[in-house]
Amino acid sequence: MNKKILVTGGAGYIGSFMVRHLAESGYDVVIADNLSQGHKEAVKDFRLELIDLVTEKEKLDLLFAKERFDGVVHMASFIQMGESFANPVKYYCNNLTGAINLFEVMINHKVANFILSSSAGVYGNPVKLPIVEDDRKDPLNPYGETKYMLERMLVTLDRAYGFKFVAIRYFNAAGAALDGSLGEDHPNESHLIPLAIKAVINKQEFTIFGNDYQTPDGTCIRDYIHVLDLVKSHTKALEYLFNGGKSDFFNAGIGQGYSNKQVVDMINQVIPLSGIIKYGPRREGDADSLYAANEKIKRVLSWQPEYGLKEIIESAFKWHSLHPQGY
Repeated sequence: MNKKILVTGGAGYIGSFMVRHLAESGYDVVIADNLSQGHKEAVKDFRLELIDLVTEKEKLDLLFAKERFDGVVHMASFIQMGESFANPVKYYCNNLTGAINLFEVMINHKVANFILSSSAGVYGNPVKLPIVEDDRKDPLNPYGETKYMLERMLVTLDRAYGFKFVAIRYFNAAGAALDGSLGEDHPNESHLIPLAIKAVINKQEFTIFGNDYQTPDGTCIRDYIHVLDLVKSHTKALEYLFNGGKSDFFNAGIGQGYSNKQVVDMINQVIPLSGIIKYGPRREGDADSLYAANEKIKRVLSWQPEYGLKEIIESAFKWHSLHPQGY
């Protein structure tokens, strides 16, 4: 009998890829999503349970009573760093309360294998590069703080209940399905690559936030990981837990940083820029440089990224070209 996995936030950008990859890997998948950020069309071939983790704990409990889940991949979080400064209560309520409700239901129903979508934001401005998992944690924004708080909760849950987890610290997820069938469509997009590509397609002005960072070209540096590689790391993490692995934390990145200017230059190689690029003020809470040391995830989970920045941009361009209005 196939193992059954619940994916919270499974109708979102990364969640929809996660659901597809789990199904292709032989798992029975159920999605819990309130569709505040996700899209029903992205998961039309899968079972979707409309549940709000914050306000519908009883409905979540009934789902667990009816099903026998072997594990949970938790992707139901608000993710916009800038918005988390403007409305931190929204982030604390959704990201923390929703997860706490999920933890309680899982513990009550004795479901112990848990994968957390965490973030490189837990590190803040790193003390050294590349970032290793044991480096100092000092989030610079409420979004990153919620992820770090969840990580610390998980350690205590493991100690108290034997609640086994893997927290995967995302660096910058990007890209789309190689055939353009699935891609990134956030209600209020804040990510560099989709914003720049849409500006090119629509011949619009595009603003890069900040050119005064402590980096070689003045623009901030990030580690971009293809969403297809990212979701594979979660499946590897589930297999690791099912095989008796201990709770742990892993960076998921390609191990190399690209500046915003280098990303725009790569876009220009893939599709000649026809928009106007300008620089604006930096965003509060943005670290200068973040890129991962990924030796641990390669060694422990036998995971290896397959795609680079060029493939990320080519696939994202295909998605946005085929779906100019999104889903």
